[in-house]
Amino acid sequence: MHRRQFLAAAGVAALPRAALAAPNRDADLRAALDGLAKLGTPAARLAQLRGFDPASLSPSARIDLETVRAGLAVDAALLRNLPVGRLGRSPYVVAPNAGAWREKAPDPHHIEAENARIAADARRGVILPAPLLEKTRSGIAAAADKATGPAAAALAGQARLLGELAPRAPREPGTSRFPGGARYFALLLERHYGAAIAPAEAHHQMLVVAEALTARADAVLRRLGYSQGSVGARISAAFKDPRFLYSDDDAGRNRAVADMNAALATVPARLPALFGPLPPECLNVSALRMTPQEEAEGKQGYRTIPAPGMAGAYFPDLARIRDRPSWTLPAVVHHELLPGHMIQLPIEAAANPHPLRIEYAPTFAEGWAIYAEQLMAAQGAFAGNDHALLGHLHWLLFRIGRGLVDTGVHIGQETLAQTSSKLATLQGEAAYFAPMAQDIERICIEPAMRAAEALTWLGLTRLGSIAQRNGPESLRKFHRRLLADGRRRFAMIG
Repeated sequence: MHRRQFLAAAGVAALPRAALAAPNRDADLRAALDGLAKLGTPAARLAQLRGFDPASLSPSARIDLETVRAGLAVDAALLRNLPVGRLGRSPYVVAPNAGAWREKAPDPHHIEAENARIAADARRGVILPAPLLEKTRSGIAAAADKATGPAAAALAGQARLLGELAPRAPREPGTSRFPGGARYFALLLERHYGAAIAPAEAHHQMLVVAEALTARADAVLRRLGYSQGSVGARISAAFKDPRFLYSDDDAGRNRAVADMNAALATVPARLPALFGPLPPECLNVSALRMTPQEEAEGKQGYRTIPAPGMAGAYFPDLARIRDRPSWTLPAVVHHELLPGHMIQLPIEAAANPHPLRIEYAPTFAEGWAIYAEQLMAAQGAFAGNDHALLGHLHWLLFRIGRGLVDTGVHIGQETLAQTSSKLATLQGEAAYFAPMAQDIERICIEPAMRAAEALTWLGLTRLGSIAQRNGPESLRKFHRRLLADGRRRFAMIG
């Protein structure tokens, strides 16, 4: 089915772009968006887009324009409030996961520019928290030892600069610990989520959901015979049940993939009630094993997106297969394959969104995939299988736990020890691909992203529930409108 047929059949905003707007305006907009990188400030970039009328554009191009305009407005506010770090991403120029020092051939001019910004940010009161600063300084010093010439000297200078800042570094992370940090976090949350929300309200919403999920997990665990200890401790005990562990060999890994495809085979029959007609490529997907080389290299799970005439696949990371009980995988199928990423991303690809739309609506895809897991649970995908239901709830506890750590650290001034304890109590076992310490570290470095992902999921759940109350066709129409023409900021979802 061609995209035009899909839109017409599904009742989504329904004609191709050329029929809705003069193609030259779409082309003009794309050229303008491509040229924004040459302009210095968000304000200058906004001025470049001032002459475009959304009504003159196709639906996809209109979403490009409105998404980028809104994102640039937030970036401009971020610069006015606290011009530090990596704009729209992190208040820190260098970190354990960022900086020229991580490149194979670090550019000494780039490093010197980073040093000037690090020093300027420090004068504004923004310095990496002590544990992360020391980790970064050690990494840079090691990179300096391996480098030669000007790059080695520049890296050594950067390591010295961080060492000089160490006595002033905060002992604990959190944007609210530096001047203007509370407003900075609120703006980052708006940028990533795509709508303005008070961080305290976001924290409250997530806390309510965490309590409800904990109660549901408690009930399931009791039915499975786990009645002592916190929910997190009981989930950890369930993870160790040998009945559900795959063997650490080719046979075990093949069986895990086969189990995922068996769960996937039950999904297509449920999709018409939720979506109506879908592009055929969305259904041309499967779980596949990585190549032996990828497995040996420890490659993380990844996906290939289907397209007309080309199958899509999800390649799970099964290196530590004993850490992936069989009952954790059905929810992964619904998140990574159907009706999660493999419905949303192919439809989005057909809309050809500008890369800046992806930049300014970063949490839509993940929010959709978490919402898709819930759709399948509501459709009875885990009925009669409490272990699979527990796997689904564990993934949701992980998602909401990430969001709560994000707001807890950055607006509540929770310590690293407190956040670690919170996650252990809430979800027990770390998500396979996100060890708790590593996940907390990234949340400290890149504020608001995990909270925004959770808020997107919760917002879609709220809107989907409203649509469902008006009947099955209302829910289908909601999904079709939501997916047509690709992602957008949450404030643009009607």
